[in-house]
Amino acid sequence: MTTLMFILGIVVFAVGLLVSIAWHELGHLSTAKLFGIRVPQYMVGFGPTIWSRKKGDTEYGIKAVPLGGYIRMIGMFPPDGQGRVSARSTSPWRGMIEDARSAAFEELQPGDETRMFYTRRPWKRVIVMFAGPFMNLVLAIALFLTVLMGFGIQQQTTTVASVSPCVIAQSQHRDTCKKSDPESPAARAGMKARDRIVSFDGVPTKDWNTLSDLIRDSAGKNVAIVVDRKGHRLTLHAKITENRVARKDAAGNYVGGYVKAGFLGFGSATGVVKQDFGESVTWMGDRVGDAVDSLVALPGKIPALWDAAFGDGPREPDSPMGIVGAARVTGEIATLDIPASQQLAMFVFVLAGFNLSLFLFNMLPLLPLDGGHIAGALWESLRRNLARVLRRPDPGPFDVAKLMPVAYVVAGIFVCFTVLVLIADVVNPVKIT
Repeated sequence: MTTLMFILGIVVFAVGLLVSIAWHELGHLSTAKLFGIRVPQYMVGFGPTIWSRKKGDTEYGIKAVPLGGYIRMIGMFPPDGQGRVSARSTSPWRGMIEDARSAAFEELQPGDETRMFYTRRPWKRVIVMFAGPFMNLVLAIALFLTVLMGFGIQQQTTTVASVSPCVIAQSQHRDTCKKSDPESPAARAGMKARDRIVSFDGVPTKDWNTLSDLIRDSAGKNVAIVVDRKGHRLTLHAKITENRVARKDAAGNYVGGYVKAGFLGFGSATGVVKQDFGESVTWMGDRVGDAVDSLVALPGKIPALWDAAFGDGPREPDSPMGIVGAARVTGEIATLDIPASQQLAMFVFVLAGFNLSLFLFNMLPLLPLDGGHIAGALWESLRRNLARVLRRPDPGPFDVAKLMPVAYVVAGIFVCFTVLVLIADVVNPVKIT
């Protein structure tokens, strides 16, 4: 049964992956057609075609390897300076440029002269290339909101899980009380497990971060604490003591180290809590920031990833993970002994994170990524407008094909990194159990 559920989890991720890819390419396709660009192909996957159907100018299909997708647009690159496709050069770098230019014109038909990608104004080309990643961002936001507002997320609550009998500095890392340890304010006030703290010193406490900040800021104060105990509200009185507690950042995350702050002396219970729209937006903003930081830090994680794949190094929880690794994680989720609703929420979270990563990765201003084409169109717009202001001749379309040698180098680096991640995901995968 466990194996079957593991396989089912992988299948669910594979379907979600295909939908995400198809959704991404739909953004490119719809905007290209909106601006009159001819699109001969819309394909989900790579390799041999297993199904296709032609409708209008476009062949729609599914290929055998579900690891990506693409659309083909006519005239992705402009012709050379003489208005033609040059003969093949013996120079390998020049040959890359000419091959790319030839491919851009290989399906040119009568009437396509006005339907080529490069003939569209730069702002239209930016929209066409941005539309794909934007669709992933929209899907990520929709999925995150579905989980945050529909299912809820596991977090600390204002319900008391346990009451500490004494005051122990958290930096001491011990649980047992000594005779010299003073009684905790929570124990002295008569607080009990399962009490839900409704307000603290007259301030309503709907979430843990609010309550935690109030306690930390109240060292030395006598405060009234209203708790809900089995449906009845009681008012407890406590004098908040000062203690060495774990340091938190502005978002409420523990960041290491200790500070002196107010201490009440209880452990909070965790639970699945639904978020309102404002809380969801804040949470997503934090996750986008984390994702950007992870993308910037990616090169620095390669040595540890290499050691995890080919040495005896551990696989860190925040290690880069590919499609195979993500599929294994969803397989593990399906085997967890948790409610089906929480399994579904975790599935959706993984898929949402995947789409957010697709958006950020594709926005890198490097060819062959969408961000590279966007950067080329913006550069063309800048130099044409600058020429107009300076009353100089129009420099014409920016020839993105000249950057193809760089694109091949970037693609090679991506392939090597993908292979490294794949090996690590197979021999030393990230595990959630």
